[in-house]
Amino acid sequence: MAGEQGDDPNPNPDRRRRRRRRGALRLSRLYSFACARRPSVADDHAESARIGGPGFSRVVNAGAAALSLEQQQQQTAATAEQLLVASASNSISTTKYNLLTFLPKSLFEQFRRVANVYFLFSAGIAYSPLAAYSSSSAIAPLVIVIVATMIKEAIEDWRRNQQDGAFRDAKWKDVRVGDIVKVEKDEFFPADLVLLSSSYEDAICYVETMNLDGETNLKLKQSLEATSTSLPDDESFLDFGAVIRCEDPNAHLYTFVGNIEIHDQEAQQHPLSPQQLLLRDSKLRNTEFVYGAVVFTGHDTKVMQNAMKVPSKRSNIEKKMDWVIYLLLFSLVVISVVGSIFFGIATRDDLKDGKMRMKRWYLRPDDTEIYYDPNNAAIAAAFHFLTAMMLYGYFIPISLYISIEIVKLLQALFINQDIKMYHEETDTPAHARTSNLNEELGQVDTILTDKTGTLTCNSMEFIKCSIAGTAYGRGITEVERAMAKKKGSPLIADMDNGNQYFQPEGKVAVKGFNFRDERVMDGNWVNQPNSHVIEIFFRLLAVCHTCIPEVDEESGKISYEAESPDEAAFVVAARELGFTFYQRTQTAVSLHELDPVSGKQVDRSYRILNILEFNSSRKRMSVIVKNEEGKTFLFSKGADSVMFERLSGSESAYREVTQQHINEYADAGLRTLVLAYRELKEDEYAYFDRKFTAAKNSVSADRDEKIEEAADLLERDLILLGATAVEDKLQKGVPECVDKLAQAGIKIWVLTGDKMETAINIGYACSLLRQGMKQITITLETPEIIAMEKGDVLACEAVAVWEKGRRYGGRSRICGLPMETTGLSPPAALEKPKTLAATASKDSVARQINEGKKLVNASSGETFALIIDGKSLTYALDDDTKAMFLDLAIGCGSVICCRSSPKQKALVTRLVKTGTGKVTLAIGDGANDVGMIQEADIGVGISGAEGMQAVMASDVSIAQFRFLERLLLVHGHWCYSRITSMICYFLYKNITFGVTMFIYEAYTSFSGQAFYNDWAMSGYNIFFTSLPVIAMGVFDQDVSARFCLKFPTLYQEGPQNLLFQWRRIVGWMAYGVASAVIIFYLSTASLQHQAFRRGGEVIDMATLGATAYTCIVWAVNLQMMITVSYFTLVQHACIWIGIALWYVFLAVYGAMTPDFSTTFYMVFADALAGAPSYWVVTLLVPAAALVPYFTYAVVKSWFFPDYHNEIQWLRHRERAHPDPESSADVEFGHALRQFSVRSTGVGVSARRDAAVVRRLNGTQVHHADSPQTQAS
Repeated sequence: MAGEQGDDPNPNPDRRRRRRRRGALRLSRLYSFACARRPSVADDHAESARIGGPGFSRVVNAGAAALSLEQQQQQTAATAEQLLVASASNSISTTKYNLLTFLPKSLFEQFRRVANVYFLFSAGIAYSPLAAYSSSSAIAPLVIVIVATMIKEAIEDWRRNQQDGAFRDAKWKDVRVGDIVKVEKDEFFPADLVLLSSSYEDAICYVETMNLDGETNLKLKQSLEATSTSLPDDESFLDFGAVIRCEDPNAHLYTFVGNIEIHDQEAQQHPLSPQQLLLRDSKLRNTEFVYGAVVFTGHDTKVMQNAMKVPSKRSNIEKKMDWVIYLLLFSLVVISVVGSIFFGIATRDDLKDGKMRMKRWYLRPDDTEIYYDPNNAAIAAAFHFLTAMMLYGYFIPISLYISIEIVKLLQALFINQDIKMYHEETDTPAHARTSNLNEELGQVDTILTDKTGTLTCNSMEFIKCSIAGTAYGRGITEVERAMAKKKGSPLIADMDNGNQYFQPEGKVAVKGFNFRDERVMDGNWVNQPNSHVIEIFFRLLAVCHTCIPEVDEESGKISYEAESPDEAAFVVAARELGFTFYQRTQTAVSLHELDPVSGKQVDRSYRILNILEFNSSRKRMSVIVKNEEGKTFLFSKGADSVMFERLSGSESAYREVTQQHINEYADAGLRTLVLAYRELKEDEYAYFDRKFTAAKNSVSADRDEKIEEAADLLERDLILLGATAVEDKLQKGVPECVDKLAQAGIKIWVLTGDKMETAINIGYACSLLRQGMKQITITLETPEIIAMEKGDVLACEAVAVWEKGRRYGGRSRICGLPMETTGLSPPAALEKPKTLAATASKDSVARQINEGKKLVNASSGETFALIIDGKSLTYALDDDTKAMFLDLAIGCGSVICCRSSPKQKALVTRLVKTGTGKVTLAIGDGANDVGMIQEADIGVGISGAEGMQAVMASDVSIAQFRFLERLLLVHGHWCYSRITSMICYFLYKNITFGVTMFIYEAYTSFSGQAFYNDWAMSGYNIFFTSLPVIAMGVFDQDVSARFCLKFPTLYQEGPQNLLFQWRRIVGWMAYGVASAVIIFYLSTASLQHQAFRRGGEVIDMATLGATAYTCIVWAVNLQMMITVSYFTLVQHACIWIGIALWYVFLAVYGAMTPDFSTTFYMVFADALAGAPSYWVVTLLVPAAALVPYFTYAVVKSWFFPDYHNEIQWLRHRERAHPDPESSADVEFGHALRQFSVRSTGVGVSARRDAAVVRRLNGTQVHHADSPQTQAS
């Protein structure tokens, strides 16, 4: 943003002179017919009538003279309120907290965890006489856990806040509604603006909207004539004023309704349309500057209206952990109730026949409070229940939460530091922006990805072509390279960079041009047999386009601004092959051509008579030009499906050969276009020009049909030249990554705002689509629906609004619908065509979905691809059809949603997430992807060159799509395996500890006496057993990274949740009970008659408790040794440090005064250290406690192995037999590899398998745009 009105009081005088010179380039003939026509009052009458009504109440005062002081004083309170709201700040925030909401929201997040609620309850009991141990030892662990977790949350959100300010010009936040702003070339628009004027005389500008809709082609915008003529430069805005009345803030990117009333223009209102709206986060291209009035700022802008609030995401593992805690709480309540009942019975038995029996004399039932009063045994039992709930609290692992938080934070650091996910070219590492969802990365079932900037590099490369039946070009595509690697080809698979391999020495690589063929390069094409055809072919590439050349004044190099990247690639290819397009004027294009006769470059000019635009229905583009000799030519390029049917049968001799080449290019993942031409006669062109001009000037609803009818007159009997093949340049490694993810069982959906043809071609390039795959296409681009949407009753009648005399299943039909479903009689149908259009559209989509489901259900073993456009998606996402749509989509191997708005992307993501109940991951790079990134369980942002909105809204950011393979298959699997093992281990060690206290309580008639010292109990989870489990969560690897990538099926342990099933959870809990029983009874039996002191005293409660505690510390730490799969020095150190800390605690804590150490006073020095039986017991009892697990692990690994057990086995056998030929497990290894390569319908592997099948069957598959099975 260059500045606002009044920022430059002394404007540069050169601006006026530059303003006068800007008439050199006028592009009137290049405007698309729909875009360039200035809106008329008739066109906008219906929309303008809504201004001031509900939803259309915004009033914006633009400029200094917008309202006089008298007008401001006469404003109503409502208008003043509107203006006050309209002046909202332009700053935005993607953070989860702020200073006011941090404490309440963070506390809410902490106490969403059930265990924290329980420990808060226990802490309250600790301050009452019911406490089993001191209050400080009860409250300290809870405080540590809560504070540590809140600090982590604050740090992560602060980093988000820092990034919110890092990518915005500081002036953006100061922009207010009504400001006049000036935006210069290659800058982003700071807010939603109404275009007032531009550097072009006809007030046009080019806008790149990739951040909004994912499209890289430039959009043409044009201001109203009423503003552009009176606002040529900065000074003209000093006295400018206008009142803009428009719609309220909404999420519709492609609609805008409003009007503008300009000061000093006799109160005339001019209608505004989307053609005058410049959206925030889109970029100004190929235009020196524009002026605009701000209408929406901050969160009112359309891009932010499409965004969603930052969600509070919790992983499925954490949600299930809540249910585990519920189970433990239920168990805690049960044993507390059982203990209280027995305590009540024992308390009542202290009184018999009204007399005290003094059986439990140490409780003094004859002189007690209500807690042990035999006369009130029931009340005593009730109070005991509260004591027991606190006493057995170690069933609930409070330190589990803080341990997991620490582990996740360290896991995130390892993800950030992974050198194999570092992109050296952009100096961008992976970044786990939040660590709460690490384990979710290992459970992804569906990936929903954007296309532009996510799968692709936003660049096209001209790589091959077919001219006059001869194939040219020796480039290697990403798809070919990936297939070669699968086959083990030594010639192609070893080439990491095809560009470098084919790059001649001393020649600099050219962006957009990867064509290598000595037969046509360096002017050698003149020696080819069909050189005259090659000449016309290259000339067509240089002329048939709408590109604009830009010449660098210093170097003289020519670059091109194009509406689409493939157009730029064609023009660059023509330049490199001797036909340089260097100038465009209002009526002509100029080339430097290689003259085949003289062999020198000559300048030639071609007068442009007409441009017939490309669109999704025409699938072709044509230009009509006149050369310097006065001959008129039609140059045309388009999809083979529409071009071949327009060829001349007599003058296209190499049609079949060209079709074969196109099929080969399609198999290689290339985008193909057919090039053809014809020479026009003067009278033929004159007749066309009259019809075409009349059609362009038409203002009726069928204007486009008239233009198409006129164009169709000439685009016939074309002479075939050949075909081009460009690579929609994927990011490096995308096909291989897609293949690996597909083998891992992950489904991939593409959600893009791009056109259907573009999305399909990308699907082929990245192997989501392949030759032979049946495509189910759901679209509303049918003549009936189009006619009804326009509201043209006559056209609707022509295509069967009222099918008189016809019957369909015995029912009359309106617009192809059963009459009773419309609720309209024939007259009403004629009066309400738009109502019928919506009903017909919904019915058509539902019918296509049902037909697609029948097709999928009827076939066995075939893989289908579902392709749906944005218009159809609107109806497919309705409440009564979305279940059918999801059912169809799940049954397909790949899904591509085209022309999707940001909100539709978010809604599709929500549908998949809620409908399947599985983990979804959304990945994108632009602001248009923020909604789906926030809606998905995991959001991944690509750190691309176009803005950082997606990254700021994401949970994890990476630089390239290919890093997703390692992020999921390696880090995701590791995190899932580690976290689930941590939780199960925590349950085991806490239940082992808690059950020993329960058994001891049973021996003491449930009197509420703790088996262990209170500070020893507090230190159990914090000091003596915490470090090993944290080390396991950070460093353990059940399978190495190499094997994770080699056997992608291993990843299915996560989506199937094999490692956190209830069977495994309950098994670990049962093992904890068994260990507690073994430890308690063996310890008690071993020490029952042993004297510990010189005086012959036998053990007391403190001695027995300390011995049992020691056995537990040894048992759970040794259990860690046999649980982990990958030992490191850190894990060794943590295990031995935990054990050593217990002995240090016994000695140091026992040496303190009895007032502090209580029952543990000198217990180690006087009783335990000098007793041989203590050391023997603490050696043998833990070993005995491990026998059940060791036995189970051996049996399971041998007879019932999991995926990772099989791979571990293979890894150990490879270590034992490094020579694969002598390995005893060669057959096993081969079988495991075959098992790991899942039979998938998408990916490079599927493409290779399908090609093999076609060769075996001897079947030639013809590529007509793409093989489609259209359900319509």
